[in-house]
Amino acid sequence: MPKDKVEAAIRRASGQGGAGFEEVLYEGYAPHGVAMIVETATDNPVRTVGNVRAAFNKWGGNLGSNGSVGYLFKRMGVFRLSPAGVDADSLELDLIDHGLEEMGESTGEKGEPQLVMRCGFGDFGRLQKAIEDRGITPISAESEYIPSGPVHLPEPQATEVLKLVDALEQDDDVQKVFHNLG
Repeated sequence: MPKDKVEAAIRRASGQGGAGFEEVLYEGYAPHGVAMIVETATDNPVRTVGNVRAAFNKWGGNLGSNGSVGYLFKRMGVFRLSPAGVDADSLELDLIDHGLEEMGESTGEKGEPQLVMRCGFGDFGRLQKAIEDRGITPISAESEYIPSGPVHLPEPQATEVLKLVDALEQDDDVQKVFHNLG
């Protein structure tokens, strides 16, 4: 993530500038029927919706109304942990009682191995406390919209979708973009 976006997010979260920020979700379809949820934090929803709509229109998508694609995603708590010194199997068994739904292995942005744990969003705090009670500090803990069924496209069509994702992520108000492209 670019440094200026991180700094802008910190300023927004700390309330600097005196402006009140609100989180707004936008839903729509990218080219080739790929569902998207755009998570924003803005002090001016009119500006933000205009920017999001312009990006969708420019890159062949359609901005939808609330609920138009939300049913295709499940909001979940996602924890990323370093696997070093962690017995993944016993940890998984211990955390099932605290809301753990899925656990798997992944790699981070720099190629480092990670354990990824998912829980229902309502169980986020309970699972976070259980992880911390075991002396484990997560690399990250956040909410994400997980698609219920991925859409697989040939590479040229997938590239069109990713251009829209990139255009949206360049907007200062956009925090995250979720899609069901597999």
